Amino acid sequence: EVKLSWGTCCIGQVKRACPNPCFYVLAVPVLFKQALENTATEEGKSVSLHCELTKTDATVVWKKGEATLQASAKYEMKQKGTVAELVIHNAELEDA
Repeated sequence: EVKLSWGTCCIGQVKRACPNPCFYVLAVPVLFKQALENTATEEGKSVSLHCELTKTDATVVWKKGEATLQASAKYEMKQKGTVAELVIHNAELEDA
């Protein structure tokens, strides 16, 4: 909780004198509006995974286990507004 008054900053129970008015902005976290759903495809086909977030153009990192996926001929990452999409081309059993 942040309270502002001229020349004083209050964060919780801590007050500090400020030579100039202080202003703090607490970031609103990005949340899932629509999480990923299980998807099936045939070997060799492309599959698309979608999720919807609460913030427009939020940074999205796609992972498989602990490995961060990078855009390549295999993985295509798209994002428009609050919707992020991962397209996996030429799906293999190892992609599951």
